Amino acid sequence: MTGSGTRRELPAEEVCRLLGLEANQTCGFVRVTYVSGRQIGTERPLGSALYFLVTPDAPVRLHRIRNDQLYHYYRGDPLELLLLREGGAGEKVTIGPDLAAGQHVQFFIPGGTFHAARVIGERRWFLGGSTEWPGVIPADVELGDVEALTKAYPAAAGDIRAFAG
Repeated sequence: MTGSGTRRELPAEEVCRLLGLEANQTCGFVRVTYVSGRQIGTERPLGSALYFLVTPDAPVRLHRIRNDQLYHYYRGDPLELLLLREGGAGEKVTIGPDLAAGQHVQFFIPGGTFHAARVIGERRWFLGGSTEWPGVIPADVELGDVEALTKAYPAAAGDIRAFAG
């Protein structure tokens, strides 16, 4: 807070520096903040969590992980999320602070759901978190094939292409 009681909005680069976020292949800029020391089997952590920051130039790319995820809103602009549900249905939801407008401060993404997201609003940045269970390992992440997914989800083809850029 400044002396006038207003909060100074930081640029995305400063948020990344302060939180130690690094470029990521699927989620803009990321820092893993928690990996459970408890294991399921021999190599899978019981849970994991991370911060992620999305900008217009670094969106959440079309991907899926096999684990359940819970997205959390922390700061910045809202995030428009495209989900490709089983059975061929596409759905858009908004993660953000405006509860009266139907935005979600937390949103559950079932494991195996292809999804992508982009910043909306003033188009600066979105800072959120993701909690996963069981914890994510690299083999759990699959990038989406835009052409294959537009065929599998014809009603959402326009959204898939728009989110993929």
